[in-house]
Amino acid sequence: MTIKESLDEVGQRIRRAETDAGRPPGSVHLLAVSKTQPAEVVRAAAQWGQRAFGENYLQEAEDKIAVLSDLKLEWHFIGPIQSNKTATIARLFHWVHSVDRLKIAQRLNDQRLPARGPLQVCIQVNISGEGSKSGVGLDELPALAAKVAGLPNLCLRGLMAIPAPEKDPERQRRTFARLREALEMLNRQGLALDTLSMGMSDDLESAVAEGATWVRIGTALFGARKSR
Repeated sequence: MTIKESLDEVGQRIRRAETDAGRPPGSVHLLAVSKTQPAEVVRAAAQWGQRAFGENYLQEAEDKIAVLSDLKLEWHFIGPIQSNKTATIARLFHWVHSVDRLKIAQRLNDQRLPARGPLQVCIQVNISGEGSKSGVGLDELPALAAKVAGLPNLCLRGLMAIPAPEKDPERQRRTFARLREALEMLNRQGLALDTLSMGMSDDLESAVAEGATWVRIGTALFGARKSR
C-alpha cells in the first residue's frame, strides 16, 4: 500500500468514527507517528497533505527535522523526556505530549525561547496504572496540572495516555473515558483544556468515541515499526 493509500484509509477511519460518535467532521486530528521512519517517508506523507508528525527519539528527530526544514511541518514530541534533552525539545518542537512531572515542565518552560511562542503541551497520565509506563497518576494530576498551567512559556492544552493493549472495544472505551473524565474534572476546577491525545492504530475508533482530538497513528500508516 502506498503512503497516499494509507493516509486515505486512516483518514476514512477517522471520519467514520467521528460520524458514528456524532462529532463534527474535522474534530479529530491525525498525528502521524514517524519514529524510526526515514526522512524520505515523512516527505512523501507531507506531499499528500500530512503536516503533523510525532517523534519519540530525540537524536533521530533532530536529524529528520533538519533534513526536512524546507517543509512547513508541525513536530510533536511524544516519548519519555530526560532532563538533559529538554533544551533541544523546547527549541525544535511545536507540541510535547509527554510531560509527566513538574521538573520537566519547568525546564521546558525555562528553555523555550519566548520569540517562538508558548510550547503546546499535554500531561501524560498513566491511565492503566502500569509500573512500566510513564505518566502521572490520576490522584497527582490536579496539582501537577495547576502548576504546569501557570508556566508562562508553556500552554497546557490537555492530557495524553498510552493505555495497556486491549482488544475488546468496550474495555478500550472505559479506559479512554477515564482520561476524558479527568480532563472534564480539571476544566471544572478552572482550567480550559481542549485536547485529548489518545488512540492508536488498533483502537482509534474507541478513542474517538470518547473524545480524542489527536490520534497517534504509526503502524496503520507506515507498516510495522522498523528496528532502530
